[in-house]
Amino acid sequence: MKPSAPGIILIVIGALFLLRNLGLDLHLGQLFATWWPVVLIALGVGMMVRRTS
Repeated sequence: MKPSAPGIILIVIGALFLLRNLGLDLHLGQLFATWWPVVLIALGVGMMVRRTS
């Protein structure tokens, strides 16, 4: 069974919020502003891999 991208994204977001609630000072807005292109790249690669297999 292959994990879905939206499920993985929700798990990562949930883990970030959990870490923040546990006292790790994360600046989620700054983190998202810096790394949002990685999500687009990962989705594109996932679509290409799914299409070829």
